Amino acid sequence: MHAPAPRPPRHPGAAGRWRPDRLLGPGFEERPLGPTTLVRAVDRPERPRAVVLHVHGYNDYFFQAHLARAFVDAGLAFHAVDLRRAGRSLLESDPDSGLAAAPRARDPLPPHYVASLREAGADLSAAAHAVRELEPGLPLVVHAHSTGGLSAALWGHAVRHDPAHGPDLLVLDSPFFSLSGSRLADAGRSAVLEVLGRRRPLAVVSANPSVYAASQHASRGGRWDFDTTLKRPEGLPARAGWLRTVTRAQARLARGLAVPGPVLVARSDSSGPDRDDNPRLDAQDTVLDVGRIAALTPRVGPDTTPLVVPGGVHDLALSADAPRRAYLDGVLAWLDARLPDVRPPGLEPPRAVTDRTTVDTLEDQEQP
Repeated sequence: MHAPAPRPPRHPGAAGRWRPDRLLGPGFEERPLGPTTLVRAVDRPERPRAVVLHVHGYNDYFFQAHLARAFVDAGLAFHAVDLRRAGRSLLESDPDSGLAAAPRARDPLPPHYVASLREAGADLSAAAHAVRELEPGLPLVVHAHSTGGLSAALWGHAVRHDPAHGPDLLVLDSPFFSLSGSRLADAGRSAVLEVLGRRRPLAVVSANPSVYAASQHASRGGRWDFDTTLKRPEGLPARAGWLRTVTRAQARLARGLAVPGPVLVARSDSSGPDRDDNPRLDAQDTVLDVGRIAALTPRVGPDTTPLVVPGGVHDLALSADAPRRAYLDGVLAWLDARLPDVRPPGLEPPRAVTDRTTVDTLEDQEQP
């Protein structure tokens, strides 16, 4: 048994004041939120229809300014979170800014390492509460990529009894539902992973460069400019404790979740090898097996919709122009159709919420 995921301060300003974003500049603002960092687009619709919270994946952080613009132009307020040990949450704070010292300065664990599902759930709960307080009365759309998509699905299931606690709508961009097709597959199937994950959680079990990430960067002829110390083309080692957590989460998903709200699960139309000699490196998911994403999509909840993007890469929002437009158009069309069905949390009938709200399912998810 453990305590429920902690709630953020009642007044979001208490967590630290907003300042110009260090990575994207004056069009965005950031502020610390516990061990994580919240980012928001300065531009905001006058009367937003909903608020989006973007959640990144492994070896990643929020840098997709064009994604924020697409949502804002469609009438949605936009926020993103860089989770603990990721992105901005790894950066040292400016001593003249008045912000607290960076969590990384106090955290000895490696970047992107997640020790338990409860930790990931606590971060998502804190970010969701902060965004709801900043945008009261608006439906919350969580847009989550890859490993962030896996975490968001299990978190949405864990907080399903509390409408004001979790997402109203969930958009998953190539979620990491299965190790199949990934370079982690062999390590994840190893019989010693369970023991190694407990006894030597920081042991490296896989270390490979990300040809996909390298090919996306402007220095290699790609379309995007991102910080290569926060999204590393050389890859980020996968450690036993992290992989054990991921495989347990995937096993829990495979048994079936009950995310109550509408869920859109987007994927490319094909997978391929993450190699320089793959002629479709920029037109396939070279990280995950899209067939497994398709097969597991119905396991997320009772109301799931697939979205297939021909020619999309692993992060569909980073695809070439045509598939990227197809992805964003598909997401926005789905939101247009589903948002009218979503009742703001304050209008939901009251429900009894106990400490078991987050405890029961997160404990279940720790079981293989």
